[in-house]
Amino acid sequence: MSYAGMGRVFYIACFSLLLGVVSANNQRVAKESLVEQLDEENWERMLHGEWMVEFYAPWCPACRSLEPVWEHLASWKENLNINVGKVDVTTSPGLSGRFMVTALPTIYHVMDGVFRQYKSPRDEDALIEFVSEKTWKKIDPISNWKNPTSVHMSLLSQFFKLSQILRGVHNNLTEDFGLPIWASYLIFAMTTVILGAILGISIICFIDLICPPKCIHQRMKKQQDESGTVAQEKSSADDEIVENVKDDLIDEEGSESEEITETSSKEKDSKADTSSPNVRKRKPRKAD
Repeated sequence: MSYAGMGRVFYIACFSLLLGVVSANNQRVAKESLVEQLDEENWERMLHGEWMVEFYAPWCPACRSLEPVWEHLASWKENLNINVGKVDVTTSPGLSGRFMVTALPTIYHVMDGVFRQYKSPRDEDALIEFVSEKTWKKIDPISNWKNPTSVHMSLLSQFFKLSQILRGVHNNLTEDFGLPIWASYLIFAMTTVILGAILGISIICFIDLICPPKCIHQRMKKQQDESGTVAQEKSSADDEIVENVKDDLIDEEGSESEEITETSSKEKDSKADTSSPNVRKRKPRKAD
């Protein structure tokens, strides 16, 4: 073998040895990482004790720059008596919806199930001081409405999971099967309409099962009868009021006519008295 061939073999051997050392070092660092990986299955661990949790994504540059700082914070967890964890939002989309993660990286401080969002500087000293000096007590905890353990936030996490599944189906249709984007959207629209129709029919059948149409018709008939009875009672009451008003009017007219007849009779009597012969007429006296 020539010297060139021996040199080439030596170069390849050294390169392979270097790659082996680097991969072994990376595996050792990965095994010795003190940051706990949290996901959909074990995220409830942060509800017990004190935690600092980072939400990140592998493609996020700011998350990659924060990674060594987060590892340094994890090295202090025994001295600070805390747990340090991280959540990959790309593999756990439900947790990103549960915690309302809108920016990356997002850091939360958790103390026995009470959540506070960390918005201070992200350097090592600031993070350690935040925990050691208990600066987190100055921050208002997340309201009950946004609490990740609430029922509505759990439902929101399921919607985020569903959106991730639909995105994966869309990517498969457009990339693996070569369908155009509009065809994928058309399939989703038709599926939504069909599922909506099935859901509507199911709800109607469920209502009919609980309350059959006969019950509904009987209730409607009963309501109509009750409304008719009320209307009749109201009309009878109105008729009584009208009759009473008429009687009052008749009585007033009768009294007025009686008064008129009495006055006319009096006038006639006075005229008769003046015209009767028995009455003496007084003669006018002459002036003296």
